[in-house]
Amino acid sequence: MMPSHQPTDLQQRLHHFLEVLPELKHGALILQAMETLLNMAEEDLDRLDWKILSAALQDLEQGFQVFHRYRHVRKISIFGSSRLPTHSAAYQMAVDFARCVTQQGFMVMTGAGGGIMEAGNQGAGAEKSFGLNIQLPFEQDSNPFIAGDEKLIDFKYFFTRKLFFLRETDAIALFPGGFGTQDEAFECLTLSQTGKSPPVPVVLVEPPGSHYWHDWNHYIHKHLIAGGLISADDHRLYTITDNLETACAAISGFYQVYHSSRYVGDRLVMRLNQELTDDEVQWLNQEFIDILIKDRIRKSAALPEESDHQEPQPQQVQDETEHLPRLVFYFNQRDHGRLSQLIAAINQMSSTSRDRYHPERK
Repeated sequence: MMPSHQPTDLQQRLHHFLEVLPELKHGALILQAMETLLNMAEEDLDRLDWKILSAALQDLEQGFQVFHRYRHVRKISIFGSSRLPTHSAAYQMAVDFARCVTQQGFMVMTGAGGGIMEAGNQGAGAEKSFGLNIQLPFEQDSNPFIAGDEKLIDFKYFFTRKLFFLRETDAIALFPGGFGTQDEAFECLTLSQTGKSPPVPVVLVEPPGSHYWHDWNHYIHKHLIAGGLISADDHRLYTITDNLETACAAISGFYQVYHSSRYVGDRLVMRLNQELTDDEVQWLNQEFIDILIKDRIRKSAALPEESDHQEPQPQQVQDETEHLPRLVFYFNQRDHGRLSQLIAAINQMSSTSRDRYHPERK
């Protein structure tokens, strides 16, 4: 250990950092994180606790670094089995789907393994792919279509890996798979159902004749909806199809008019790619009055509160949206299946010939 009069590099960095902290853009949040770490250091935590914290922070650091320069590009998470062979119908469909959505302007994120993950990276190509690999004792070497790429990330923990899948994505496509795929499907739908993630299109894709997702959907209706365990409209949160064109259209069409949304206080603010007419807004008020807790759906420009960068914002809407027209309303924050129907209705109101297959930067 070095004597105290010869500070280590870490000590020098900490001293300099504390000096410049008040001038940093996000200094208040950085200070809050440092205080949390210091509070933990004063507790009698186990060595394993610190190993978990350290590894999780390393996962987060590399994820933030890789995705930062792509933060304004829309992305799609593709999930599915790692065990499906290259000659399977689902594999070939995933290749074609990934190729289709990258031509639409999206990038693709997969788990970097074999099967459907490999198919996604193959169809997208390395330039438009991310690989979010998980360190496992088996089954999870990165596939050759993303191996060695700077956008390949090796995660130690599932929870940090899943955080980036869902934080960075603007759409979700699920192909047939095992426990992991089912887990990802239910997690995505749980976050959508509870409003913990912004609205995104969720497409469940199955090869013609397989009935994989249709059988799953039968379980949802028979046991969850019929039993009152979820809302009757929650099945509106996803689309099931065995048609490649339908799957791609469900993704691109979601951003035809709708751009993004966020809460400002207790109001939901929807950014749109084009302004709706007064008649169209009146129709929305008539059709969707059931999801309003008070007042009406109103047209608006950017609200003054949206420029408050101290307020957390979803990943899609952090920059360059000031010019977009808005719809503002008091959503009940419960009927997210109906909210998906509202977005679908808005997207049918396109009055331009804008190319629907190249979504704008977010």
